[in-house]
Amino acid sequence: MELPERRQFEQATLPHLDAAYNLARWLTQDEHAAEDVVQEAFLRAARYFGSFRGGDGRAWLLGVVRRASFDWLSKQRSPGTLLYSEDIHDRGDESSNPVFLAIRKCEEALVRQALEELAPQLREVIVLRELEGLSYQEIAAVTEVPIGTVMSRLSRGRHQLHRLLTASPEGEPK
Repeated sequence: MELPERRQFEQATLPHLDAAYNLARWLTQDEHAAEDVVQEAFLRAARYFGSFRGGDGRAWLLGVVRRASFDWLSKQRSPGTLLYSEDIHDRGDESSNPVFLAIRKCEEALVRQALEELAPQLREVIVLRELEGLSYQEIAAVTEVPIGTVMSRLSRGRHQLHRLLTASPEGEPK
């Protein structure tokens, strides 16, 4: 890769490194695997940067990360196997109120667990929309599905999240 092309690659991809890691972490449900997936995705992105047509580097890179994540998943485990990681989104709050901190940690754990229970197709669009802030069009580009499919997956994913988060411990809706 020539120096000007390398600079273009860095400008198009490096600002989105955190988003790439977040997507890989949510898809693989494994922090260490997410690091490996992002590294592989950046190698692929560098190799195929000539196919990048300009425009939104974030959507293009997240598409590469998505494919690398699914490649990793297909090599590691059978579909439907879920891993649980205590460290996902373990970010502290500057608040010194221990009650607030305990409630927040409990809520984050519930949301994380509910997200992990979603099918990967639903989880990925929820993560891309709600956590990464991508538009429907960007999500369609990343996931390589029509925008209507993105919208229906978001709707189903949100509905399932709501159901999971409002269910009582016995599984009955509240």
